Amino acid sequence: MRAIVFDQFQGPADVREVPDPRAPDGGVVVRVHATGLCLSDWHAWAGHDDDITTLPHVPGHELAGTVAAVGAGVTRWQVGDRVTVPFVSGCGTCEWCLGGQAQVCPDQTQPGFTHWGSYAELVTLHSADANLVAVPDDVSFETAASLGCRFATAYRAVAGRAQVRAGEWVAVVGAGGVGLSAIMVAVARGARVVAVDRSAAALDAARRAGAERTVLADGLDVPSVVQQVTDGGAHVAVDAVGSEQTCADAIGSLRRQGRHVQVGLFAPADGGPRVPMGRVIAWELDVLGSHGMAAADYPEMLELVVSGALRPQDLLDRVVGLAEAAALLPTMDTTPRAGMVVLDPRRA
Repeated sequence: MRAIVFDQFQGPADVREVPDPRAPDGGVVVRVHATGLCLSDWHAWAGHDDDITTLPHVPGHELAGTVAAVGAGVTRWQVGDRVTVPFVSGCGTCEWCLGGQAQVCPDQTQPGFTHWGSYAELVTLHSADANLVAVPDDVSFETAASLGCRFATAYRAVAGRAQVRAGEWVAVVGAGGVGLSAIMVAVARGARVVAVDRSAAALDAARRAGAERTVLADGLDVPSVVQQVTDGGAHVAVDAVGSEQTCADAIGSLRRQGRHVQVGLFAPADGGPRVPMGRVIAWELDVLGSHGMAAADYPEMLELVVSGALRPQDLLDRVVGLAEAAALLPTMDTTPRAGMVVLDPRRA
């Protein structure tokens, strides 16, 4: 098969022929029709997950396609089924998986991190009966691919972790794929959204996704502006980027007893990222982590997608081939994003 491979962290990524994978016991091989280019894939390329990632490596973790091969012991899936998968695949047998919380499974696998991922024509997925999700015929592969990480992560962060309610103000810091998804989910729940980003194009996309107000983070005191816009601070803040600055801006944008959800991943830093815990304590803020979403929670989200209440397809920017995706991977941390870029590995 053709795949994007890098042999060293922060080294060249190129398209090459590699052996086809085989379906493991309990798992499947999926023929990839669409896979998202996500900042988390850049983290893998940069070596920020070198404790679980081995070289040479194929990145890619949010995907949709058709089952190409089925391993021994799989009972729910057969060749040709249209499927997607959460980027966190649980073991299927531990107490967390059995309780519907596979996103925190201690024995989880993650395509594109713990093993070769979906920037390829074929990808291996483990514990298929516990993790695969059927893609309805009227949902495109490009739309389904966005659900595997960014949209599902945003959905759980907004609906599951923060439990956003109608009429609340939600501050979303970062209007990339996760941020735009969070805006769309929050608006669908009746919330009012203020979006923050350093890119005017990203804020244009945020308004199209439903943001009521936008803040261009260009030398501004973001928390003060958001506090003013929301008449005292947001009820919920989402850091969809993952930096000391965006985390501090999100927390500083909250009103007293607000809820902060950390979704964006931090790059490694000596001593770890500094978080304004003084404000957290004094204002009794809730700080919540959110790590993807388990397959058990997909039906509720898919119902809203099929009904049109949620339209992740509207967040799609463009579809690229393997060669362009290989060139984009090393620049994803600095390239402005105004929507989701999806790779179709069947393209050149």
